[in-house]
Amino acid sequence: MVSIDNPNSATANGHAAAAAAVDVMSVDPPAPESNGPQPEFDAYRRRKSTILPLDVGTRVNCRWRDGKYHPVKVIERRKHFDGGANYYEYYVHYTEFNRRLDEWVDLNQLDLGSVETDVDDKVEDKVTGLKMTRHQKRKIDETHIEGHEELDAASLREHEEFTKVKNIATIELGKYEIETWYFSPFPPEYNDCTKLFFCEFCLNFMKRKEQLQRHMKKCDLKHPPGDEIYRNKTLSMFEVDGKKNKIYGQNLCYLAKLFLDHKTLYYDVDLFLFYVLCECDDRGCHMVGYFSKEKQSEESYNLACILTLPPYQRKGYGKFLIAFSYELSKKEAKVGTPERPLSDLGLLSYRGYWTRVLLDILKKHKGNISIKELSDMTAIKAEDILTTLQSLELIQYRKGQHVICADPKVLDRHLKAAGGGGLDVEVSKLIWTPYKEQN
Repeated sequence: MVSIDNPNSATANGHAAAAAAVDVMSVDPPAPESNGPQPEFDAYRRRKSTILPLDVGTRVNCRWRDGKYHPVKVIERRKHFDGGANYYEYYVHYTEFNRRLDEWVDLNQLDLGSVETDVDDKVEDKVTGLKMTRHQKRKIDETHIEGHEELDAASLREHEEFTKVKNIATIELGKYEIETWYFSPFPPEYNDCTKLFFCEFCLNFMKRKEQLQRHMKKCDLKHPPGDEIYRNKTLSMFEVDGKKNKIYGQNLCYLAKLFLDHKTLYYDVDLFLFYVLCECDDRGCHMVGYFSKEKQSEESYNLACILTLPPYQRKGYGKFLIAFSYELSKKEAKVGTPERPLSDLGLLSYRGYWTRVLLDILKKHKGNISIKELSDMTAIKAEDILTTLQSLELIQYRKGQHVICADPKVLDRHLKAAGGGGLDVEVSKLIWTPYKEQN
């Protein structure tokens, strides 16, 4: 991701650096002098001619944007428009990294001496899983919470096959050009696009910059459609009813799918409310992220999907969105919980929120307190409170009931490990009527 306000910014995906490296690095070893021995060179050329083009499923080492070679799996291939008969580009998955880093690479980035064409997937997955420490995996993935992961094994395989190649490489949204992470099922007329231009206010998307410029002259929106329910200095939250603003809701889902993997894309947005968080200035209110929730949830879900856009990540907005969803639950006089099942990273983010909220209360509270009382105070579901405190080893089972053991030093240690709480929700700034009361 780069700001398009600064023409001197480096490209988000490091392609410029890779292109520069291609000028000085070649997949072929240097040819020997005409009179010298060349068996080794000839053997290399013969091997190259037999393995090219690489088949889908081939394992090989690929030079990544850090200048180092990493193991990849070839997911797809396509003929290069100005190459020879065997000159292809390859869409690869870096087996050490998240799928969002999958990309098209040139032949010059591949180390053909490392080609493996017959590797057991289970063995390969086990090996690469062991290569990454928990910290490394979190470092790659911690910048966002995954979407819905309700797919069974068969559906997951079908989903991965259909979405294996990222269709849109970059988008322009407001002042940012953002590299996308995943496939999103845009309408067929956009199949030939690798970049889309979004109006940051109504979220309509176009194929060309000129179309966006013409649209912006006519678009009279300066903020998301719907009601502004929260304003604190430069931060605003808008509630958008999917039934009243169907096109906006669908466009938001298309946009979100570019950054969420196993998210189910709902075309019927009538059943959802979208809470869109914005940074505001004299040009308007610019979306930084959102969460959605069902209007009616029998399971007490207070959040269905959540996303902070890449340019605004690591600023505490994700924590703010989670906290905001619970403030709405308190206004509804309900307990709430995020839609299940949670991804590992989703659970990590929520467990951090639950830890901070619960331990802060336990530190200040004098005397005994029950899980039911904690639930009433925080709007956190009792089951979530119990599993959180159990994971922290703060629950003991005595005489047929769960007892909270809150040693101050232990609480301080856990609070420190949980990290900061991000931006605070100023409840006095929240002016909102629950959906049921609106109708």
